[in-house]
Amino acid sequence: MILLTGASGTVGSALLRRLLAEGRPVRCLVRDPRELGLERVRVGLVLGDLGDPSSFRHAMRGVDCVVHLATATRDSPRASIEELNALATLRLLRAAEQARVDRFLFLSTLGASRHSSVRYLRSRALAEQGVAAASLESTVVASSLVVTPGDRLLTLLDRLSWLPAIPILGSARACYQPISAEDVASCALAALDEPATGRFELAGPEAMTYDDLVGAVLRARGRRRRRVRIPAPALRAGLSGLERAVGATAFATSDEAELLSVSMTTERGTADAERLGVRPLRLSAVLAQRGPGAMPGPL
Repeated sequence: MILLTGASGTVGSALLRRLLAEGRPVRCLVRDPRELGLERVRVGLVLGDLGDPSSFRHAMRGVDCVVHLATATRDSPRASIEELNALATLRLLRAAEQARVDRFLFLSTLGASRHSSVRYLRSRALAEQGVAAASLESTVVASSLVVTPGDRLLTLLDRLSWLPAIPILGSARACYQPISAEDVASCALAALDEPATGRFELAGPEAMTYDDLVGAVLRARGRRRRRVRIPAPALRAGLSGLERAVGATAFATSDEAELLSVSMTTERGTADAERLGVRPLRLSAVLAQRGPGAMPGPL
């Protein structure tokens, strides 16, 4: 039995489809079963979330492998980013050890560091440290920016592209190697099958800035727009005000915006993904795909 967290996320939903297609028994830790769509009738369900450690013990019954994909890029009303990422991962590891689970696969992020200026990346580094120190056989797959048709970032860029001038929100120096959620899911599945232990750095074949991402979306949609860079202090102030005004429904937070200022790249390029039998798609190929909630094509 595989316990999967983050099953409704971009990588989680792609991995869940593959696991079920292969007939593997899967149990999902979820806040609301409706998040899984039609797949909810094909999996075991445990109600809970990263902020509810009491649900972890029940979730581990009969499990031999944990795939921990769930992550938080913003504080929740009940817990901080640090609690939801670092502390929850440590608690999940302890529950897995006590249940004598064999394997633990963890999805992390390139650029994670205990010395990062970004809270999210510090919390991911602490979680990675916990996985490395655990007694379980473990695998860490650390990805660059994950993209999929209809995801929050690509949808936001598409909506911004309707403006007369599109704002550039990120640092001109920060660089990413975008990789599709399907490719990350394929790498995770391959790591489970081999089985492969250790740390794999997953990246797409292109190094791009946020400005480059905007340009790729504009080209895919057949639009031309002037671009206006928003200074980082103004962006943080605006998003902080938005958070105070609308709370958890804000389309972005100042913490999430900080992620745009940090590079998420690896010198290994696509080598680790290819080692797992996956040749990552270029961003243009991802943008050309269609999926649930995918962006409309060129007008």
